[in-house]
Amino acid sequence: MAGLVMPRLITIFDTTLRDGEQSPGASMTSDEKLMIARQLARLNVDVIEAGFAFSSQSDFEALQRIAEEVEGPTICSLARAKPGDIDRAWEAIKGAPKRRIHTFLSTSDIHLKHQFRLTRDEALKQSVEMVQRAKGYVLDVEFSPMDATRSDPQYLYDVLSAVVEVGATTLNIPDTVGYINPQEFGKLIRGIRENVVGIENVVISVHCHNDLGLAVANSLAAIAEGAGQVECTVNGIGERAGNASLEEVVMGLRVRGQLYDADTAIVTDEIMKSSRLVSKTTGLPVQPNKAIVGANAFAHTSGIHQDGLLKDGTTYEIMRPQSVGLLQSQMVMGKLSGRHAFRNQIEVMGYKLSEKELNAAFQRFKRLAGQKREVFEEDIEAIVLEQSQNIPSSYTLKSLRVESGTDMTPTATIEMEINGTLQKHTDIGDGPVDAVYRTIEEMVKTTSTLTSYAVKAITGGMDAQGEVTVKIESNGRTVTGNGASTDIIIASARAYLNAINKLAYWKGKTLHDLKSIV
Repeated sequence: MAGLVMPRLITIFDTTLRDGEQSPGASMTSDEKLMIARQLARLNVDVIEAGFAFSSQSDFEALQRIAEEVEGPTICSLARAKPGDIDRAWEAIKGAPKRRIHTFLSTSDIHLKHQFRLTRDEALKQSVEMVQRAKGYVLDVEFSPMDATRSDPQYLYDVLSAVVEVGATTLNIPDTVGYINPQEFGKLIRGIRENVVGIENVVISVHCHNDLGLAVANSLAAIAEGAGQVECTVNGIGERAGNASLEEVVMGLRVRGQLYDADTAIVTDEIMKSSRLVSKTTGLPVQPNKAIVGANAFAHTSGIHQDGLLKDGTTYEIMRPQSVGLLQSQMVMGKLSGRHAFRNQIEVMGYKLSEKELNAAFQRFKRLAGQKREVFEEDIEAIVLEQSQNIPSSYTLKSLRVESGTDMTPTATIEMEINGTLQKHTDIGDGPVDAVYRTIEEMVKTTSTLTSYAVKAITGGMDAQGEVTVKIESNGRTVTGNGASTDIIIASARAYLNAINKLAYWKGKTLHDLKSIV
């Protein structure tokens, strides 16, 4: 369209496989890194910092594999400003169609004095020489003045100007210890733009740590001041309190694009898949209230919020759950839920009640919600079918015996009353529950399909009672069955039979018939 101005595209530099792996306990194998790198490519990140080639042989090999096998993103290796590091980085990434060497040396007096034992002049000279060395291998060279946010600004400008002169293409400004705030960081980026010679020819990048919980805010502040690249990680994992969270930066720009006049090329509906893969691979769980990818990010509990959401999604959601790879928002049914949300949940489950029936069911729901933190779908079904005690039990469990062990095939023997007749049958399975279910299937001749099986503890302690919930489907109708026992095998049998009895009762009934059972 004529006159249409496209937003500035921000480069997403993902360092999950390098800085993210520095999270305690997050070490990954070469195969795992390759799997995540392929998902990052599907996510469409621009740069993958796949490791630190000099740090270990395993990192080197993982970098090599990713460089040779992952298509799309630029593949980058970190390297200290040392000849051996630079050379090793090149050897690791040279198989990639698009490659980058990222080298670093500190500019803060704290680091130069206590860690590197270098003068300012020595550090500047070393930085220039190593950028030149990297430039001999690749055109795309990134330089980071470590601990930039605690460096003397003028010295920082001098070092950055010097490395730009010898070919650095990206200047990354790290908030290495998560010290700075957004106002200060914006001012620093503005100062770099105004004082670094040749800055117009390079990309300003930022790498923010989350020690004060400001990594994303600082990254966005930097973008507002002209930064063109953000270094981040999936789920925000990384050294100490972590890094800027990729999903938060990306969706922050996507939702508030007009404010920042900026966006990314990220395929956002791959975000949730990426988050879950990284969490599963590293063993680092995502906190429930984590923005964008937490379990509660699109969960609504308040009755006011639920009512508004049902009327128009924009009332309480600034982004669609589908935009990050979720199917839908979650209505958490509990004591704060209102009548509108309850009615909606019942209709979603396939029931249609009169106003009188709805009022009675809602009152029962509120009483139950006062006793439980969360009311689940099976609880609501039980409310709707509260008079299901009158549903005749076509199948009644009389006895159950299961034999299982390391040296035998699991076998179940069940005695059951079927329409008033006592019957007994034995069958085998892949496990004790499977053996039980196969035996029941043979006895009742069901054509249903088990679609869900879940176990949860009802009480705590060694004698905890377990509750099994199953869902079975037959001819387009899905029903839920529940069973409880201190013996999880017995609970499983009870849940399955509970569901099958419901199907037997409902067979041939119309929706009008079902209304009468409430």
